Amino acid sequence: MIRTCASCGTRNRIPPEHLADTGRCGSCKAPLPPVSEPIDADAALFDEITGKAAVPVLVDFWAAWCGPCRMAAPEVHRTATDMAGKAVVLKVDTDKHPELAQRYGVRGIPNFLVMKDGQVVRQQPGYVPHTQLVSWLGEAVGATAAKA
Repeated sequence: MIRTCASCGTRNRIPPEHLADTGRCGSCKAPLPPVSEPIDADAALFDEITGKAAVPVLVDFWAAWCGPCRMAAPEVHRTATDMAGKAVVLKVDTDKHPELAQRYGVRGIPNFLVMKDGQVVRQQPGYVPHTQLVSWLGEAVGATAAKA
């Protein structure tokens, strides 16, 4: 994934396993904070991040025409901000990437997945508030800590 340095504008390639880490710009050495906003994902980026991320991944399957999806969008964004450094949040537009929705049996949107190590640990359709999304990711983070 490419992230732009806020200090110098240099574009930096960040491997999926380091999206939740604080890094350094390759040019000016300024800190690059963990990803703190949802990432729009196509199939290739989805597979790369969910397969290699060192932290849990929340996936929001949505579409622009979906009213409940639009209601959930601020909750998803807030979750990405609150869980920066502990989780990564992906958004998958089901109109642009129906193959991903089909792969995970998404029949209604919004639909949320929590994934860890490339595996689904939770899936739920329908609107979900920010507090519940954070709770699910917290459980997945805790499960990771318990394995270590």
